[in-house]
Amino acid sequence: MTNVLNRFMYQIEADLQHFFDKKAAKNPISVLNRYIREAEAQTNNTGKLLERQAQVKVELEKQLADTNDMLEKRTRQLQLAEQTEETDLIAFAQREVDAYSARKQQLLISIDANTHDYFELERKYEIMKHKIKDMKVRQLQLMSKENVTRAHYEMDKIIQHNEHTSESIIELNDYIENLETNIDHQYEVTTFEARLA
Repeated sequence: MTNVLNRFMYQIEADLQHFFDKKAAKNPISVLNRYIREAEAQTNNTGKLLERQAQVKVELEKQLADTNDMLEKRTRQLQLAEQTEETDLIAFAQREVDAYSARKQQLLISIDANTHDYFELERKYEIMKHKIKDMKVRQLQLMSKENVTRAHYEMDKIIQHNEHTSESIIELNDYIENLETNIDHQYEVTTFEARLA
């Protein structure tokens, strides 16, 4: 039963999404607005990943400092063990020095890779931010163009209406003049008949 309800809900969501997509396709500004919102969200997510990458670098550098400290300590211990000529201590200290040396090299490689990756991510992040700003400028240009087009349309309607109104006023004036002429003519006829009588 829940399967049927889920499918029904998914179908309704798909239909609604299709409806909104069709509606948005007719209005390029709403498409651009949606694209800008999505790009801003992706840019924010990228910014968070960039922050995490910086934190990883800090942690790697901390690990490197700890490793350097232990390597120095174990190197001193190896020198002391060599002075005492105790083979067990020398073998243990040598294994420790080797392990910390290998770890140090691994950390140096990781820090270099992290630094390279961080700068690459930061460069792309800045490009993303510039693209969003460019899209917002384009959005303002489109809004301006839409406003001008609508204003011209509304003004043209008023102007054309006034032209029609002017034609109506001319027709009304002609009618009034005809009425005046008829009234004047009737007055003259009436006056003339009165004089004749």
